[in-house]
Amino acid sequence: MIRRFAPEDFQEIVEIEEEAFSEHNSLVYMNFYEMAGDGFLVAEQDGKVVGYVVGYRSAENEGHIFSVGVKKEYRGQGIGTELIHAICDIFVANGLKYARLEVRISNTTAQKLYRSIGFTSCWTEKKYYSDGEDGMVMKMHLHPYRLLVSKQKYIEPAFSDNELFTTLKGPISYYR
Repeated sequence: MIRRFAPEDFQEIVEIEEEAFSEHNSLVYMNFYEMAGDGFLVAEQDGKVVGYVVGYRSAENEGHIFSVGVKKEYRGQGIGTELIHAICDIFVANGLKYARLEVRISNTTAQKLYRSIGFTSCWTEKKYYSDGEDGMVMKMHLHPYRLLVSKQKYIEPAFSDNELFTTLKGPISYYR
């Protein structure tokens, strides 16, 4: 289940972040919660937070995925993919046309995941990370119909006079 971050999730987010990243500042996540609560999502399984994504509007038409992390024992199960889809759907719902993120040059596993979702490499930021490693900037064009097409659970066909119409089943959101 993907839902909005709640303050009681903070400790679990910090643990995932410390496990996933060599650079971390746990206080930044509380700042994100305060400034962009809608763009801070968690993945929950069996009552435990197993992943998160943080994204925000960074430009008029662009959303920035600041961070995405999944607990080691839950990786490879599609949780990261669902989190990225969820934040991109929020970007689209807010009228954004592009999603952007940065990834370490050495993190080929994450790069492969992002490419499978639709991100493309744009350029390299030299010495982007505090340890001097370069960062790859990746972007994806967000199609306005992704909310309907990518998640079939949101539409239901309605037939009238031999014409096919689609209607929304409910709010377009991953929140449950």
